[in-house]
Amino acid sequence: MSTPVHRTPEVRDPEPGEEGRGSRLLDLVERAGNALPHPFWLFWILGGAVALVSWVLNVSGLRVEDPSSGDLVGVRSALSADAVRDLVTGAEESFVTFGPLGIVLMVMLGVAVAERSGLFEALARRTLSGLSPRSVVLGVALGGVLGKFLSDSAYVVLIPLGAVAFRAVGRSPMLGMIVAFVSINAAGDANPLIAPGDALFASVATESAQLVDKDVVVRATDNMYFTTVSAFVLAGTIALVVDKILAKREHRLAPDPDLEEAAARQVVAAGVDDATEMRALKLTGVAVLGYAALIVLALVPGSSPLRGEGGAIVESPFMDAIAVFLTAFFLLIGTVYGRLTGRIRGSRAIPEFMADGVRSIAPLLVLFFAVSQFLALFKWTNISTVVAVEGADFLKRLGAPTLLLFTLLIVVVALMNLLITSGSALWTLVAPALVPMLMLLGTQPATTMALYRIADSCTNSITPMSTSFMLCVGYLQTLRRKAGIGTLVSFTLPVAMIMLGVWVLLFFAWYLLGIPLGPGTPVR
Repeated sequence: MSTPVHRTPEVRDPEPGEEGRGSRLLDLVERAGNALPHPFWLFWILGGAVALVSWVLNVSGLRVEDPSSGDLVGVRSALSADAVRDLVTGAEESFVTFGPLGIVLMVMLGVAVAERSGLFEALARRTLSGLSPRSVVLGVALGGVLGKFLSDSAYVVLIPLGAVAFRAVGRSPMLGMIVAFVSINAAGDANPLIAPGDALFASVATESAQLVDKDVVVRATDNMYFTTVSAFVLAGTIALVVDKILAKREHRLAPDPDLEEAAARQVVAAGVDDATEMRALKLTGVAVLGYAALIVLALVPGSSPLRGEGGAIVESPFMDAIAVFLTAFFLLIGTVYGRLTGRIRGSRAIPEFMADGVRSIAPLLVLFFAVSQFLALFKWTNISTVVAVEGADFLKRLGAPTLLLFTLLIVVVALMNLLITSGSALWTLVAPALVPMLMLLGTQPATTMALYRIADSCTNSITPMSTSFMLCVGYLQTLRRKAGIGTLVSFTLPVAMIMLGVWVLLFFAWYLLGIPLGPGTPVR
């Protein structure tokens, strides 16, 4: 009988002199970041700062024209009776309707069953046993880039899988979480698959372009060639940065022994021999194929209730409810594998595993309450609209050469993205100004959309304003109690900055060579 063996990561200390000046700088970033208050309190402090800034801007009388509506918009003071009334009465709704909350809770119900049945551990051990630790980095990076198709559910599914994959080859599971996170978060807009976000981006770009030319239509596929190539370039970049830079600091990601032991107990199914495990994996694979076949059959009829208007699949109830189908998928495969291996011996085990999964993310739920209230306050003040419009106007007044203008646009939008981390929200704000402006300068709307993708992605992984960033911090704290904002920033900062540089250079080469961005879509 063969029992799956959990391999505790043997994260070595660096040799004397191995850590360079860059690593010491990142150590300083980590210490400074972790010196900040707990993220729960940090968001309340930031809320106070936003309230003060909103009062100052309100008193100044600053007004901008909202490009999406044409209305004059000013900053509303959070230090007012209206603010207190609206924010207090809306606090419950802000928390309950907070975007990641429902997705995290729902998908975790299924993921918890698959994880605690031992399925993830068995898959990682058998598929990764022949790979080198370096190859695992590239595999997780590619999985993260491609996984953005799952929308916000990708974080809930792939961050824990990144930990399992790294643990299986003897590397820090916390680094696996970070690689998965930065791959989804910073490189997700390079996904070669057509996702719901692509349809939204194209729709907003079309409306913005028609302010100049009523006949212009931007399609969801207009960046497909560029994003497909970008996906593999960025995954390779992530793997290279992890190997050359982050690996030198991996010893700083050693989990707390008791938390790592608890995590190991959750995924190791003791007493399962090789033959039983292989049989369970094969039959689980059959269940996967069966589930996929049912989904395809349900989507085949043009009148299917899972399809959208006109038979659309990208913009459809199926994609809107992808979290429901993912929950059912992980629940199915976890149950099948668990029953066949004896890990699930009765019906009571399934809800118990689900409850364990929810308990494991309880710190995230506490954090989400603070984040949701801060974002509600920030949105109420209209500061984000003013920042976006003023930044776009600055680029328009500059009158710089094309490539320099592109660079400045990327920098300005990337900085905006530190505050407005919703890609769709920021695009909705800036597209009505940027798309017509660049069209008048001879730039295709699809080219502007590609530039926005570059600017929108990378800085998401270094700002605590991003809900997915705080989600990753919460996951890190399940393995190391003292992990904080500084821990994550010190590891994502070099990846994000190098990725941004590589992606900009790739785009410039693409633009100068005149390669089409997508089917029938010239770059210039």
